[in-house]
Amino acid sequence: MGGGAVTGAPPSGYPPPSGYPPPSGIPVPPGYPPPSGIPVPPGYPPQPPGYSPPPAAQPPGWGQRLDQYGFTRRVRRRLAGLLVVVAVAVAGSLVHPAYVIFRPGPVIDTLGKLDGTPVIEVKGTQTYETSGDLYFTTVAVYGGPEREINLWDYLWALVQPGSDIRPLEEVYPPNVTRQQIQEQTTVQMASAQEEAKAVAMRAVGKQVTQTISIAGVRAGGPADGKLRTGDEIVSLGGTPIASVTDLRDKIQAAPAGGSLALVVKRDGAQVPVEVGTIEADGRRVIGVGLKVDLHYPVDVTIHAGQIGGPSAGLMFSLGLYDLLTPGPLTGGAKIAGTGTIADDGAVGPIGGIAHKMSGAREGNKADWFLAPADNCTDVRDHVPAGLHVVKVDTFDQAKRAVEAIAAGRGESLPGC
Repeated sequence: MGGGAVTGAPPSGYPPPSGYPPPSGIPVPPGYPPPSGIPVPPGYPPQPPGYSPPPAAQPPGWGQRLDQYGFTRRVRRRLAGLLVVVAVAVAGSLVHPAYVIFRPGPVIDTLGKLDGTPVIEVKGTQTYETSGDLYFTTVAVYGGPEREINLWDYLWALVQPGSDIRPLEEVYPPNVTRQQIQEQTTVQMASAQEEAKAVAMRAVGKQVTQTISIAGVRAGGPADGKLRTGDEIVSLGGTPIASVTDLRDKIQAAPAGGSLALVVKRDGAQVPVEVGTIEADGRRVIGVGLKVDLHYPVDVTIHAGQIGGPSAGLMFSLGLYDLLTPGPLTGGAKIAGTGTIADDGAVGPIGGIAHKMSGAREGNKADWFLAPADNCTDVRDHVPAGLHVVKVDTFDQAKRAVEAIAAGRGESLPGC
């Protein structure tokens, strides 16, 4: 067998050579293993192209020292700043300035749908296709009784274009509640819808009848003890009463200090009643509240959602008239407007018309705007660019204005 150095452990059953394995404690040659920090030859060990060694670990500095909760000073500073921001935000939300903010509100097409339901729904008679738009406009109101704005709302309104900030006492009477406000605006909206239906149906030749009854009698007034709640007014001075406007005009024309000869229907019988008058707020009155019940030949429902107030009356009447007459009234034009509507077709002024014009023009929704003539002072200097305003006094004027716009003759119409 050839000679050579023996390496590794001897095979099983082979006697180990003398001194193998070496005893523990055998002296280590000087310099072995090499001391820590011995220089490594450049390029060793070899690395792939583009390799960049990781940064050397740095000892923790003062900003990285941890407190007893495990946070560094930098983290503690950031948490403190966050707590200050949260505290300021909470404090601002708890401060309620006594102001009300007005902004342009939703603009809704009377010929379209609201929440998937037609705004004007007609049953029991033929309706016709329409085109274009007849928008009624609204004002968004923020603040008021039981719905106060906070400091952040107020500060945002100061810098937001189109916001109008008014003291609370200028908008709402003292001690009024949110429920009372909602009840009032709901009644106003219901009345506007009823009168709009009556005006539109009469305009298409349908007969609308009405009854005028006593809704309440003022204690100590001329009618106290003579008229009762529920009395239906039949005539005044021997002349049948055709409308609330007719009744009020006859009362104003009566001689001062005299009495009025009324006939009312009470418990199915006609009863004559003599009632005096008094002066109140420059008008002659008999001291009663009136209720009007209208009776229509066509079933019409107007869906306005949660919107209240009386100012959509004019546009409701135009929308219903368009549905009940052949051919599109607008000729495809985009028309918005506002104004109350009375039983006799008179168009009355409303509030917030500057915001309503802005809302009508936002997104180029409308090119034309029908405004009550009595609002012209508020219209001037507030008309958005590209919006043409037409003043109207009555439903008939408004209808003719829409027809003129449809025919391309809108520029000839009177503005404010």
